[in-house]
Amino acid sequence: MDVNTYQKEAMQTLNPKLNPQEVLVNSVMGLCGESGEAVDLVKKHLFQGHPLDEEHLKKELGDIAWYLAEAATALNVNLDEVLQGNLDKLKSRYPHGFTSQESENRKPGDL
Repeated sequence: MDVNTYQKEAMQTLNPKLNPQEVLVNSVMGLCGESGEAVDLVKKHLFQGHPLDEEHLKKELGDIAWYLAEAATALNVNLDEVLQGNLDKLKSRYPHGFTSQESENRKPGDL
């Protein structure tokens, strides 16, 4: 599936009563909440002896994707722009693939 198609279709379920600022706040809060749920599943697996519930984790990742699409929508950008920007940043930071040295010694202003 194309990410912009996902964004467009997913945002059909966006609460229409939210103003633009509320959409942005809801999206970043949702990202934190859903990421926390994903972390909790992995924590229970690693430290509490639970089997890794991959189906549940996959659903949480989907929820994270929804909130990411909402955040992009709040910024009036397409998801492909967000994702391409991330790839460009990573290619600049790690031109030959990840290295610990480059990770520890980032260029000034590298966010």
